[in-house]
Amino acid sequence: MRIGALAERAGVTTKTIRYYESIALLADPVRTPTGYREYGDDAVERLRFIRDAQSSGLSLSEIQSVLELKDSGARSCDHTRALLDRHLAEIDEQIARLEVARSELLELAARARGLDPAACTDPHRCQVIAGSGQ
Repeated sequence: MRIGALAERAGVTTKTIRYYESIALLADPVRTPTGYREYGDDAVERLRFIRDAQSSGLSLSEIQSVLELKDSGARSCDHTRALLDRHLAEIDEQIARLEVARSELLELAARARGLDPAACTDPHRCQVIAGSGQ
């Protein structure tokens, strides 16, 4: 199949396919005598895997590492599990930071509700923020 048909079947753009070829995520296709790219069904499956792996949070570099294992005939489950575990740990850290930020913002919002806007006389600072860390 040609690149347009591949893109449609895999749910990606032709630009994405060309990019994946340029970084070796997708093998260079055979070319017709007139220079058109010709792909097989395996390219559809590979592109769908890449798309799904990106949706689960893996980077293209990480996806490439999984595909390299698969291409060499090795099992990739332990490697993939380690990548996912690392991403989960990063998300947990992000959630913890966001919870701290949320708590601080709730305190500032409560402070803002208790202040008189007419008392805000400092031309360089907002009274809601000023003194919030004291």
